[in-house]
Amino acid sequence: MTHDHDPVLRPTTAQTEAALNPPPGRNGGDLVVETLAGLGATTVFGLPGQHALGMFDALRRSDLRYVGLRVENNAGFAADAYGRITGEAAPLLLSTGPGALTALAALQEAAAASAPVLAISSQIPTAGLGGGRHGYLHELPDQAASFRGVVKSVHTVRTQSQIPSAIAEAWRSALTVPHGPVWVEIPQDVLLARTSLPVVTAVDATPEEVPPRPELTAVAAELLSRAARPAIIAGGGVVRADASGKLVRLAEKLNAPVVTTFGGKGAFPWQHPLSLQSWLEDRHTTDFLEDADVLLVVGSGLGELSSNYHTFKPRGRVVQIEADLGKLESNHPALGIHADARLALQALLETVSERPDDTAPERVRALLSRVSDRIAAQELALEQDVLASVRRALPADSPSFWDMTILAYWAWSAFDPQSANTMHSAQGAGGLGYGFPAALGAAAADPTRPVLAVSGDGGALYSIAELATARQYGLNVTWLIVDDGGYGILREYMTDAFGQTTATELTRPDYVALAESFGVPGVRTTAGTLETDLAKALAEPGPSVVVLPAVLRMFAPTHLD
Repeated sequence: MTHDHDPVLRPTTAQTEAALNPPPGRNGGDLVVETLAGLGATTVFGLPGQHALGMFDALRRSDLRYVGLRVENNAGFAADAYGRITGEAAPLLLSTGPGALTALAALQEAAAASAPVLAISSQIPTAGLGGGRHGYLHELPDQAASFRGVVKSVHTVRTQSQIPSAIAEAWRSALTVPHGPVWVEIPQDVLLARTSLPVVTAVDATPEEVPPRPELTAVAAELLSRAARPAIIAGGGVVRADASGKLVRLAEKLNAPVVTTFGGKGAFPWQHPLSLQSWLEDRHTTDFLEDADVLLVVGSGLGELSSNYHTFKPRGRVVQIEADLGKLESNHPALGIHADARLALQALLETVSERPDDTAPERVRALLSRVSDRIAAQELALEQDVLASVRRALPADSPSFWDMTILAYWAWSAFDPQSANTMHSAQGAGGLGYGFPAALGAAAADPTRPVLAVSGDGGALYSIAELATARQYGLNVTWLIVDDGGYGILREYMTDAFGQTTATELTRPDYVALAESFGVPGVRTTAGTLETDLAKALAEPGPSVVVLPAVLRMFAPTHLD
């Protein structure tokens, strides 16, 4: 309700004059890019298409930096990584129908990983909306229906005056925890039509906070303070909330061992005396967590990978802090606290009591020793050496992006990220082709650090076209391709399950020659020279490719026992 005494911001004379006399030659696309700039966006990703040309024409009249990829799905992966690295909503500009649908897998990954992506797609002309069959190019009966089950929110625009508010609402949705992808679609004719609307300037789209309920954090603090064997599972929500420091202080105050999920890599220091690292696929870790009398789960839904494939059965009391309401108590009964991890951890820090426990570090060391002994008994020296070489070659503050490949599966459990928000993978949705285009998005976000992408040869074939993107924009990404001649993990799965494989073997190109054909330096390495070759490639500015021909094996699973 507005009252007479409410303050009203009145435009200046100059602002009024500018609004009454907007610059000529603008169209609906200008309203899109002006709104993005007003929201604080600086970089957009995408791929042009016939229906979206109004937006792309407007880009040249703006200060927004455009990074164009060669496949819409890869553009989505790049926007996903940009959002993960910066914490900002990454605009993704797409065309109608096939262009939009090609980005679906990337948006699913962004949703699973809570990456803020603002996808803006064109639509068929306004006259064709409503589900009729008009025969427009790219026409779908209901384009938005294809995205409603994937993204956080859908916003359909029908007039130019709706554009700024729709994009602002979508921006707020993307950045309200849990972060995630959102969908805006604008008809072709609305984007192309000339506009006399004033230039869009500053736009307010402040995301909503999700604070914890104090009566719940009071109960949680009491449980943790009185616990005999507390433990903590830290998920990706801790990383996204930039709450790693608060997690460390809470763990130290409680003397509670901490394990990070694969999405939460870096949420807790790897070498900390209370660090259980990330060995969630090991039964020894599962047993340790089951033995906790109070288990604090922060920023994780305890899904398949975080629960050792749903074999984890906690015996103690579970306290779960989760920003995604749908994940709260979805797998285990708990004291559920719907909140942003940072705000909830701060509330606990202020209310828990110091809990002395000299035994916790020794119990952690014993657990890690049992895990190490189990892996050592499997004769997997090559795999461990390769992963160690990657770690030594990669600068401590450099981001890495891992495709769905055997080396990445090792990295989920065994790789020390050395700092928060530096290790990312596609383990949320699990689609192939994530690593390299995502690394390009991270390099666009921060060109001062080299970025590593890791793929198998199967996943690499999804992304070869983006070597052209890397070369065109001079993006500082080194791409490590582990070439084992097929879909290596599926080869293992099928051999274990059926005794033989089907459809796992691949004819593949000479990746070094292929990279060089794009003007990207390439080198073929060995396990013995990997560290040197990878470090050299990472030290050189611009894109590069390092190919390691090797057949790697996974460590034995424990969830099948």
